[in-house]
Order: sequence, then structure tokens, then C-alpha cells
Amino acid sequence: MTKTILSLLLLIIGLTSFSQEFTRQDRLRGSITPERAWWDLKHYNLKVEVVPDEKFIRGSNTITYQVLEKKNVMQIDLQPPMKIDSLFQNGKKLKFETEGNAHFITLVKKQKRGKDYALTIYFSGKPMEAKNAPWDGGFTWTKDSNGKPFIATSNQGIGASIWWPNKDHYYDEPEDGIQLSVTVPKNLMNVSNGRLINTIDNGKTKTWIWNVVNPINNYGVNINIGDYVNFSEVYDGIKGALDMDYYVLRDNLEKAKKQFKQAPLMMDAFEYWFGPYPFYEDSFKLVEVPYLGMEHQSSVTYGNNYQNGYLGSDLSDTGWGLKFDFIIIHEAGHEWFANNITHIDVADMWIHEGFTAYSENLYLNYHFGEQASSEYVLGTRQRVRNESPIIGVYNVNQEGSGDMYYKGANLLHSLRQLINDDEKWRAILRGLNKDFYHQTVSSKQVEEYISKKSGIDLRSFWDQYLRTTKIPHLEYKASGINLKYRYTNIVEGFDLPLILIVNGKEEWITPSSEWQTKAFESNIETVLIKKDFYVEGDALKP
Repeated sequence: MTKTILSLLLLIIGLTSFSQEFTRQDRLRGSITPERAWWDLKHYNLKVEVVPDEKFIRGSNTITYQVLEKKNVMQIDLQPPMKIDSLFQNGKKLKFETEGNAHFITLVKKQKRGKDYALTIYFSGKPMEAKNAPWDGGFTWTKDSNGKPFIATSNQGIGASIWWPNKDHYYDEPEDGIQLSVTVPKNLMNVSNGRLINTIDNGKTKTWIWNVVNPINNYGVNINIGDYVNFSEVYDGIKGALDMDYYVLRDNLEKAKKQFKQAPLMMDAFEYWFGPYPFYEDSFKLVEVPYLGMEHQSSVTYGNNYQNGYLGSDLSDTGWGLKFDFIIIHEAGHEWFANNITHIDVADMWIHEGFTAYSENLYLNYHFGEQASSEYVLGTRQRVRNESPIIGVYNVNQEGSGDMYYKGANLLHSLRQLINDDEKWRAILRGLNKDFYHQTVSSKQVEEYISKKSGIDLRSFWDQYLRTTKIPHLEYKASGINLKYRYTNIVEGFDLPLILIVNGKEEWITPSSEWQTKAFESNIETVLIKKDFYVEGDALKP
């Protein structure tokens, strides 16, 4: 689960040029630098040995890439206190210069355009420890109730380069995936992304080799180490048989077998709404970890204490949030929105969190009905702060507001009402996952896609809800059979149609910034705004 930011220094964000000051390190991390742009990432072969007693790791990463332009300086990211020990290409040791978290490698000669190359980076160190995973990121070093090491990584936001060297920007994913070879003490197991393809007994240690064949975002790559036991099932999905595996601490096996029955229920709902699970080739896993949980691709981590709700609480205060295990549903929802469709720039993280928060009420819709869905998402509005816009600042690795979760969910719920055709809405959600399959995208691409497929000009809608903190306010006055109304607190051109409940009957209106009048058949006694639209206004009552 991604880090929630409850406040930012400035209220207006989301422009590429901005009055807030950013450092060169911000730009080296957050932009597509010239030293990144000339090469296309193809594959990682990451090998790591984890030494629990020393909280130390060492390893290598072989990066395969294709040359797009003839350049010979490459940017690789690795954050202190981790360090690069050496680099080699074709048996030749390479020189590099370090600037903060960025390392600029001078290749032996300019590369040939269109050709694939590989280089190997050796690294070591004591990676940063997470103080409050998953929000601050790093390694979590704990022990289970039997005193055995229980270790996990989580690094969204702070970056995968907190523990391994890589091209740490969202725009470029290794299209041929990653192979992870993780060496741990012999009495422990490592679970990572993809499928387990081999184990090697080294005597006192054991190496677990996992393989991912699909593109994967860097922050989704994870290590989970513990005294795990495994159980599994095969799900009959849209694309056929899907292997679903569950790795939990030995003492929690029976609790997990009961609680994880929600996993195929999740798959039922999300394959219906979003289309096929995007990583059949790599399987689906839930893996117990010593923190709350996160959406690591094909290796979703779980730490919700085998209970429904969010650590036993209902984020909507409606009761519906206790009908499902928040971590199973929310984090698995990210397989479609975050792992299948990934934002190019972290400023557009609402693509991950808004759609996935919205997936919670679609899960309820599928299993408990439309009323449950509506009540839940409306209940989450209480968590919207509107201190800063949802979209952040581009090219400097800055997220937008934490409102990307439930303001994002509510703006999507409003869109569903506006489109007013659930099959069309479902086709749009499925179309996003099909047409942007395994791609990195911008918010603008998503906005334009939904506008085009819905047949509605949504430009002012997106600007209103994503780029300002304003919630539209509907003013209205009744006189006899006539109702006057207009929007205030809106961006230019905002004219969202919505439903009023007039004298107990639903009526569509299309307000704008100008006063309009609509006549009804009888004197107006009561007026309510249908709550499913994310619009404020005072009710007119007798």
C-alpha cells in the first residue's frame, strides 16, 4: 500500500514549473535524464544474499538493455548506505562517478543503436531500515513468535534503489521481467515475485530462485524471508487456470486458510470489472509480512492480522468495510491499477490509488449489491481533507495529496453516475486494462481515454477534481414550480450534469456558473442532491 501524505507545504501543486524549490537530487530521481533516456531496459538478473544477524546484504544485478541512441554514460541509482563495489561489461571493469543517489557509469565505448548489451553491478551494505513500513520504506528486520528471523522489503515512494541498483524511474520497466536469486539461512525461505523455478542447497544457506516473465515496476520487486508454509489452489479464471499460492508463518496456517478464502472472491469481482488478472504467467501470491501490506506484483504482501476491515476498523464507518479484508482486496486491486497500468510519473499516483480505492466499493458491488457499494464509497468521503490537489509536481519525484485515495474513488463513482450505463462503465474499466496492458501511462492519457470512450468532454471535470481542492457547490432556489440553480466554487467551463431529487423524484439538470431555471409539474417542496455525485449544496426542505 502506498504512502499517504496528509499535508503538503503548498496548496496548489501539479504544474511542471512551480514556485516550490526542488533539489538536483529530486530532478535526478524524478526526471527522464539524458543518461536514462538513451537506453531501454530489457531484463534484470538480481542476486542477493541476506545476512539476518548482521542486517547486511550483498549481491549483483545484471542489467540487459537495448540502445536507443549512441551514448556511453548511463545513470544507475543506488541510495546510501548501500554502495556500488564494482561494475563490469564484457569482462572489463567500468568507471563511475557518484552524485548523491545517482551513479554515472562510463561505458568502454559508445553503444550501437538497436543492439542489446548487458552490464553487471556488484553492491553491498546495510540497507536502510523501515521505521514504519510500508510508509517510509526499507528493510523490516523482525522475528516471529518462535524467534526465527522474519524479514521483508517495502520501498514505494523512497524507491527500489534503497536496497538494489537499478534504473529507478517508473517510465521504463524491464519488458522481459526479472530473475531474483535470494540466498538466506538454510532454515528459512525466501518468497519473491513470479514463480519459484529452482532452489540450491549451499550447506548453511539456501538460494531461492524466482522468475518473472512480465514487465514489472521496480518498487514491486520484493524479498520476503521467514519460516513460511505454503498452501495453494487453482482459480478458473477468464484466461484459464490461474495458480494462487499463499505463504504464511507456520503458526498462522489455519487462520490463513480461513481468511484467504476471500482471495478467489476478490478475483471473481475484479476479473468481472477490470478484465483478466494481468499476470497469469507469473501466478498470484499472498505473502505474510511483518507490516500491514503492499501491492508487490504477483507477490502481494499481507499483514492485516487475519481480520476484516483495515486492522479491524471500517474506513467508511458504514459497516460495509467490515465485510472484507482490506489488505486482500485493496492490495490485490493494485495488480490491475499500479502493476498492469503504472503511472509514468509519481505525480500521477492517483491512477494507482484512486482506482484501487474505488475497487473496494466495486468488490462490494459485485458481492453485496449497488447500495452497499454506494454507501461505502460515500462513507469514505469523511477522509478527504482537500488541503492540496490530487496531482503532484512532475519530474521531481513528488506525489500529490493523500486525497488520491478516497477523493479519487469518489470522483470515479461520480463518473459512473454521469455515464449512467454500467455496461459502458465496465467496458471502460476493462478497456483501460486491455488497451494500456503492461504499460506506463500519464494521467492525461487516462483522462483522454475515459473522455473518448464515454463520449463526454470531461476536461473541466478532471481539472476540477484532480488539479484543484474545490468541491463544486450547487446553489438553488425554489419558487412555486420553478427551480433556479447554478454552480459555484468551480473551474471555468465546469458543467457536470447531476440528479436532483425533487419532491421525491429523480430529475437530471446540467448546471453551470450561470443561473438557470427549470419548471416542474407541481410546486417544489423538497430538493436533495443525489449523494452519489461529488457535489455539495444545502438541501431544500419544507
